[in-house]
Order: sequence, then C-alpha cells, then structure tokens
Amino acid sequence: MGLSFHYSGKIGKPELLSDLIDEIQDIANVYKWKYTVYERQFPENTIEKKDYNNNIYGIHFTPTDCETISICFLSNGRMSDKEHLMFFGKTDTREESEYLYMLSVKTQYAGAELHKFIINLFRYLSKKYFADFKMSDESKYWETNDEVLLKSNFEKYTNLINGFTTAIEIYPMNAGENIETYFARLIKKINDKKNM
Repeated sequence: MGLSFHYSGKIGKPELLSDLIDEIQDIANVYKWKYTVYERQFPENTIEKKDYNNNIYGIHFTPTDCETISICFLSNGRMSDKEHLMFFGKTDTREESEYLYMLSVKTQYAGAELHKFIINLFRYLSKKYFADFKMSDESKYWETNDEVLLKSNFEKYTNLINGFTTAIEIYPMNAGENIETYFARLIKKINDKKNM
C-alpha cells in the first residue's frame, strides 16, 4: 500500500543506451543514490523482436526512502527488469507474460518533492531516449503537472495508511479469529466511525 507510479515503453534509439546510462549514473552520483549498471550495448539484430535473451540492459537506481527505479530493457528493447524477467520471463500464461513489461515504483515514503523530481526526470528521459512510453501516476502529477494535486494525493495516501495502522492497533485480531473475519470486523468498525 502506498502511492506509486507505473510505466512501460521501449528504447527509442538503441545506440543511445550508453548515453542514457551515463546520464542516470551522473544523477545518482550527485544525490549519492545506489545504482547498478547492467549491459551497456544491445546485441545486433535483437531490437523489436519478440524473443529476448536473459541479459538486462540499462541501469537501476534507488533514491532515498524510495523503491528501486529501473531504466532497464530486455534485448528486444522493451522496458523490463531483472525481477520481472525472473518471475515472468518463462511463463506460458498470456496474462502473466504481460507483467514482464509493466514496471512500478512506490514513492509514498520518499515524499511529494522526490516524487515530483522523479516524474520530471521521466519526462526528460521519455523525450530523449524512450519510444511508446506510458506512465500512470497515482498522484496525477504526470498527467496534470499540478503540484497542489500532487501534495493532496500524497496526503490522502498518508492518511489512509495512518488510519489503517491505527485501526489495526486499536482493534487487534481476536484469539481464534481467522483473517477474513478479522478484516470484515475491522472494515465494519472503520465504516461505523465514518458514518457517525
């Protein structure tokens, strides 16, 4: 639970992968964020193919109090990452294979200012390096560029998390109660309080 953004796309010009990695590496070094660099060059004649090898191309980095952000690709040029390749790369199920190319990052605990910075970084990168890039931002900052809405949505998510945490502390699980019964009781208590 927590405010996140979701993205997908592919490399626009494969020959610029090394430049993309260098730019992200420079930013990570300035902010002292940990990062990992993967392969810096795509193999010949692999871009736009359906198949891919088991290598990762690009870089991922971890801003303060944020989940790791992957600017990585498979050999076919589509965005993915090491974990998605491991979990969804070998699946025979069409629904599961769709997840191979869907990336998400939770920024809830990083705060609105860092979220804004990361979204603006993606704006820049998408224009310079990506093709068919799609972003869905739960704060709606990507879609609107509205800082007031960004802060309001962060506050809503924070209140929701704090309210849920408080409810769990005030109404602990009873001995012998199963999880379904517990959550039904908890939700009823929360709804009763809201309706007072």
